[in-house]
Amino acid sequence: MISIDNTMQSTVTRAISRRQFLRGNFHKEKEDVRPPWALPENDFINTCSRCGECEDKCPEKIIVKGDGGFPSINFDLGGCTFCEECVDVCKTSAIVKTHAEAPPWALKAQIGQSCVAKKGVECRICGDSCEVEAIHFRYALGAVAQPEINDSTCTGCGACVADCPVNAVDIRN
Repeated sequence: MISIDNTMQSTVTRAISRRQFLRGNFHKEKEDVRPPWALPENDFINTCSRCGECEDKCPEKIIVKGDGGFPSINFDLGGCTFCEECVDVCKTSAIVKTHAEAPPWALKAQIGQSCVAKKGVECRICGDSCEVEAIHFRYALGAVAQPEINDSTCTGCGACVADCPVNAVDIRN
């Protein structure tokens, strides 16, 4: 008989995909980020043919083969410019822009505790790399300015992820 401790029980009750469950990924660690305008995860998995054309067509080369051979975004390689090349090349409509004003995704940047500014070291690289100026720095008397993200402005492009010297920035829902 297998017993599950309280920690495991609370972890298992979180919403994880069937794929994560079958692979034992109960913590939702580094879930694959699909290309912009991708269908919801289950629909995407059922529709995508894994042809690799979106990977080949991406001018930023941030679309890579992810888990199961499905396309995934690797923000460590750079940010998304939302050029729509992946939408144009997708023959199965797993990546489809439904209308002109459709947002690419609900992803936003988040700055973790490993941020050097949070440890008292002056750094503004993430703010410098943010074209839409969603990252601002809050000044405090006698302290290093702290990064803050304006969620209403952040597009989740990921440019700040690649530029962060300590990998403190993550893109999530």
